Amino acid sequence: MNLKGKIICAIALCGVVSVSLAKKPNIVLIMADDMGYECVGANGSEDYLTPVIDDLAAEGLRFEQCFANPICTPSRVKIMTGIYNARNYVSFGKLDRSQTTFAHLLKEAGYATAIAGKWQLGSEVDSPQHFGFDEACLWQHTRGRKRKGGFDTRYANPQLEINGKEVDYLNGEYGPDICADFICSFIETNKDKPFFAYYPMILTHWPFDATPDSDDWDPKYMGSTTNKGPGDETDQKRHFKDMVQYMDKLVGRIADALDRAGVRENTLVIIAGDNGTDKPIITQWNDREVVGRKSETVDEGTRVTMVMSWPGVLQPRVDKTELVEFSDILPTLCDLAGAALPKNYPGDGQSLTPVMFGKGERHKKYVCLKYRTTWVRNLNYGILPDKGNSQYIFQKYNGHYESEDLDFANMTEKERMIFEELKPVLDGLKKSVAEKKPKKTKKKKKDA
Repeated sequence: MNLKGKIICAIALCGVVSVSLAKKPNIVLIMADDMGYECVGANGSEDYLTPVIDDLAAEGLRFEQCFANPICTPSRVKIMTGIYNARNYVSFGKLDRSQTTFAHLLKEAGYATAIAGKWQLGSEVDSPQHFGFDEACLWQHTRGRKRKGGFDTRYANPQLEINGKEVDYLNGEYGPDICADFICSFIETNKDKPFFAYYPMILTHWPFDATPDSDDWDPKYMGSTTNKGPGDETDQKRHFKDMVQYMDKLVGRIADALDRAGVRENTLVIIAGDNGTDKPIITQWNDREVVGRKSETVDEGTRVTMVMSWPGVLQPRVDKTELVEFSDILPTLCDLAGAALPKNYPGDGQSLTPVMFGKGERHKKYVCLKYRTTWVRNLNYGILPDKGNSQYIFQKYNGHYESEDLDFANMTEKERMIFEELKPVLDGLKKSVAEKKPKKTKKKKKDA
């Protein structure tokens, strides 16, 4: 009996479907950096070639309504903990060490765990292991992003940390290659046991530099000294295109490693982006231009790719209406791995297994996104705070990247009902943020 025939979806319990598998599936979670929904061919991109992701989407499940937070650290905190940032976000570049991650939970369920790529979640030497990863190959772990002279260290001749040990590469190596090869090696080493590989990619974040496949690749290059990379906007756009296409190539390298190890049919591969595309990048998408708006709580800053591929198990299809956000990943992985959710889990995320297998029901009514401001939205409407958080902006969405602010005086009865449904959710999250902030104490006056 093949894997598809072995999958049994048990009854729904508390809104989550428990999935029983004859063999625990391997899981590879790949998250591209600063790559919005419009950058992938399967989603309608006209500027970049992404044949590997396109093929994985064609044979698997592609979601059209997946949202991340507008910038990297909040998205990374949310995807790893399954909790809205209003409840557990501390500061940029940090994950509170009291938090339980999906790596902890899968490790407890018998999985070997590894992470490779961009860290930026705490500089303690033991950070990856503390958060549940057996092995780690990371950029921006114990060191910052620049070397002496102000050169960026992530791409050509990178500076990485492997299991906490600083490693400098000076012979024309490419950081994303090293991280992808680390994941491939982990797959081969652990092919006889269940494994979880998390690959938060370094690509496609600025600086927009040449890749080893670019015509102007220089193996002696020591990294950009500017945030956006060398050259003018034309050079940056050309390099971004090369970076997207190299990102896709690395996804293919990992898929090939799964095939070589003989575990592809028992492996779920998930591909996502951590936020929208950066602001200098304009992409042709479905006969129109999409301007990147990373860091803004808008569609262009939060709509991302979500593809799941599991040959012979997931039926090929496109889901146009199911709301997905990063808090949903942790309960989904726990469901698949037979792992328990954390104690006192607030239920922010909802498992996607009912959608994946067509069994049971999932009732995700809204997604909650946060960076500087909190945005609660459903498929067609959304609410944000306005004017010092004392009032609200109520929006209607007419399609991808199309929105309008509604006039409260002229709302329909249906729109008013939706507003009244979303408002207490937003207010509750604002309250969580307020309660989380430390109380200010008056400083005692010094003696004269």
